[in-house]
Amino acid sequence: MRPARFLPAILALCLAFAASALAAETPLTFGLLLVGPYNDKGYSQAQYEGGKYIEAHLPGAKMLYLDKVNPADRPGVTIPQVVDDLVAKGATLIFAGSDDMKDGIREAAEQHPELTFVHISGDDVLTGKAPKNLGNVFSKMEYAKMMAGFAAAMTTKTGKIGFLGPLINDETRRLADAAYLGARYAWETVRGQKPEALSFKVTWIGFWFNIPGVTSDPNQVAGSFFDQGYDVVISGIDTPEALTVASTRRKAGADVYALPYDFKDACGGAPEACLGVPYFNWGPPLLGIAKAVAAGSYKPAFEWLAPDFAALNDPDKSPVGFMPGQALAAENKKALDQFVADLGSGKVNLFAGPLAYQDGTVFVPAGRTATDKELWFCPQLLKGMEGASASK
Repeated sequence: MRPARFLPAILALCLAFAASALAAETPLTFGLLLVGPYNDKGYSQAQYEGGKYIEAHLPGAKMLYLDKVNPADRPGVTIPQVVDDLVAKGATLIFAGSDDMKDGIREAAEQHPELTFVHISGDDVLTGKAPKNLGNVFSKMEYAKMMAGFAAAMTTKTGKIGFLGPLINDETRRLADAAYLGARYAWETVRGQKPEALSFKVTWIGFWFNIPGVTSDPNQVAGSFFDQGYDVVISGIDTPEALTVASTRRKAGADVYALPYDFKDACGGAPEACLGVPYFNWGPPLLGIAKAVAAGSYKPAFEWLAPDFAALNDPDKSPVGFMPGQALAAENKKALDQFVADLGSGKVNLFAGPLAYQDGTVFVPAGRTATDKELWFCPQLLKGMEGASASK
C-alpha cells in the first residue's frame, strides 16, 4: 500500500495525463484573422493556405476564418468582437495575421485566458506586453527580400530600382532595407558597377493594399516608377499591382519587370514580366503551433523563423522562400543560386557592418553583425536609399 503522502502527487499526475489525452483526442478548431481577402494572391492568401495546410496535416482540425479584417472593409468591427464570434463557434486557438491587429488581439487574449492566441508579425512577447496565453511568430522574410533585390539589380539596365511600399513601420522599413542590401551586393560585387550609379527608391502607398480614397493607388505609383526610367519594381505590398502594371507596359513595348510579394504562385499572373517572388510558406510553422496546442504543450514565445536555405522552396520545410520567375535570365538565375548558397553558408552576410541609416547615424559598426533585436526594431531606411523613413 502506498503511503498517503504520495496520493496528491499521484492524483496530479493522473489529472495531467487525462487532460493531455483529452486534448490529443479532441479535434482542434482554430480561428484565422486575415487583414485582406483570402484570395488576394498575396499576404492573406498565403496565410489562408497555411490554415488549409493545418487541416490537411492535423487529423480533425477545422479552420474558421474571417478575411478583410481592417477598418476600411469592416468599419467599427473590433478584434475582440471577431474573436468572441470565433470562440462561440468552438475555436480554441486564434491566429491574428497582421501587425495592425496587435492591440486588439492582446485585448482578446486577456478576455479569454483559457484559450491560446498567436499574433503573426507581432512582438508583445519580446517587449513584455503579452499575456501568458499570447505568442508571436513571424518568418525572416529579410533574406528572401535580399534575393528579390539581387534579382532586380542583376536585371536592371538603367540602374534604377523602385520599391513599392505599404505603410511605414519597423517591419516594412527592414524589408525595404534588406531588398536594398541585396541589390547593392549584386550591383557592386557581382556586376562590378559603381555605387553611385545605382538608384533605389521607396514610395509608400499608406496601407498593406489599395484602399480607394485612403491610400495612394499602387497602379499609379508603379506606373510612375516606370515613367521615370525605373525598369524593375519590387513590391512590398500584399497584392500584385506592380506585376500587373509591368505586364501592361511590356505589352506596349517597354523593357520592364517586377517582383511581386507574399504568395508563392504570384508570378502566374504575368510570368513574362516576373523576375521572381519572395513568399511566406505558413503551413509548416502554423502546423507546428497547432499540433502543440492540440497536445497541450504549446508555450507562447517570440519566434522569428529563418529560411531553410537547403530546401528554400520545399512546401513542407522552409517558412519563407523565393521562387525565381520565368523572366529571370538564365545567367542571372545562376548568380542568384550562388547568392542563396552563400547566404545559407554565411559566406555572405549583408547585415555585417559598417551600415548606416539614412540620416548618417551608425546602424551597425564595422566588425560586428546586427543582432535580431536591432533588425526587428528598424527606425530608418539605410544610407543610399531614397524615400521617406517615417510618415509625415
